Amino acid sequence: METTLTNPTYKLELSTSPHVHSRWSTKTAMWFVVLALLPAVISAVIFFGPYQLVIILTSIIFCISTELLIKKIRKRKITVDDGSAFITGLLLGLILPPDFSLSSTAIGAVFAIAIGKEIFGGLGYNIFNPALVGRAFLQAAFPVAITTWKQPNFAVDTITSATPLAAFKFDKVATQVQPMIYGNVGGSLGETSAIAILIGGIFLIAIGIVNYRVPLAMLIGILIFGGVFWILDPLKYPSPFFHLFAGGFLFGAMFMATDWVTSPVTSKGMWIYGICISLLVVMIRIFGGLPEGVMYAILIMNALVPTINRYTRPRIFGEVK
Repeated sequence: METTLTNPTYKLELSTSPHVHSRWSTKTAMWFVVLALLPAVISAVIFFGPYQLVIILTSIIFCISTELLIKKIRKRKITVDDGSAFITGLLLGLILPPDFSLSSTAIGAVFAIAIGKEIFGGLGYNIFNPALVGRAFLQAAFPVAITTWKQPNFAVDTITSATPLAAFKFDKVATQVQPMIYGNVGGSLGETSAIAILIGGIFLIAIGIVNYRVPLAMLIGILIFGGVFWILDPLKYPSPFFHLFAGGFLFGAMFMATDWVTSPVTSKGMWIYGICISLLVVMIRIFGGLPEGVMYAILIMNALVPTINRYTRPRIFGEVK
């Protein structure tokens, strides 16, 4: 022992947490998420036209510019290259309706970064998903524009200009599952094609950036809670598979609810978080005044994440109550 301590090559390194690191840095993970979102971007262009790229780029540009400006005003280190502002802009653009106003898009992007992220201290400190914060603001500020939908390029009937959820909620018209799998239905730019979403989501799970527990918990939850109401009255309530593929459920499960910062860090907490999101989604869709509930369900559960983390912490080895 004495020889070891006096060895000049021996070093004792002191550092702050975290002491265990993932295989991916934050910057690398962010750009992998961007890559995973490309199928959704491509599907948006296919079904709604190339102009949708302008909306997405507007959102990205204003998100990055807002973060740059706030960092300079606060005299903080410029961290735009970590990709977080880019991702917020991309996600926000993909949850907007086709042909959405560029000025409104810019306003939503500024709000998403300024209020959803930087007001809390920047990346890693925000309580809520910034893109959803921007979308929620636009929902309140421009309720008509945010719920005005464009008919897909390959629509076979006029009802597909509305979202499947709105068609069922207000007209009691059920959309077949197949168009929702491909994406040939009305809806936000990135949420209509289940195939595009699953390609990106499964890729992120496979490389370890997204923990499978949250999406799987949401999948199980939507099938159980949606299935209960459907069994009670299949003529009044939609099937659980309709809940699964309609609206922004899959997009939220793969890209929104799985955000590292705003989701639980414990395994048990992830299961609780995902199942509760699905419960809220079904409740809002069935009993709420709006046809969709994914955005609000995730934001509500974001607020409860600190509590979930607190009560699902593993017991310390040797701890006795």
